[in-house]
Amino acid sequence: MKLIIHDLEEKQFERLFPNIPDDVKIISNDGTIKNCIGCFGCWIKTPGVCVIRDHYGDMGELLAKSDEVVILSKCFYGGYSPFVKNVLDRSISYIHPYFETRNNEMHHKKRYNHKFETSIWFYGDDITDDEKATANKLVVANSINMNSDIKDIQFVRYPQEIEGGIL
Repeated sequence: MKLIIHDLEEKQFERLFPNIPDDVKIISNDGTIKNCIGCFGCWIKTPGVCVIRDHYGDMGELLAKSDEVVILSKCFYGGYSPFVKNVLDRSISYIHPYFETRNNEMHHKKRYNHKFETSIWFYGDDITDDEKATANKLVVANSINMNSDIKDIQFVRYPQEIEGGIL
């Protein structure tokens, strides 16, 4: 399964990607997402499942079922948009609270014996070189922590420049 997480307006996304295959799951902002409250319930009370029961409470399971995760996000100071960041925060149940050393760095242990590819598309008409460098470091660190392989990191000025090949 391919998972697409995006912060675009729904009509804009549909114009860019009018024919979504059945094996693609879309995560978009329907206005109901609640913020991660840092309670660690997804690690302690309900391992692997967020205790906040909304449309985003099973993100860890969705990642575990995904072969590829594609993120389309406005670049905010070298990071993800607030919505995309919130979705990723709500995905922390995908990994264990325990740590191990990987690549001479401390990272969370894997909950699932699973690896997926990640493609990131940052957009914004004024992304600086420093923001691009920060975003690249963030994506690399996230991919190590989430046990994913980076397929692609792209920067474009406008969402319309995102290649249709992500599907």
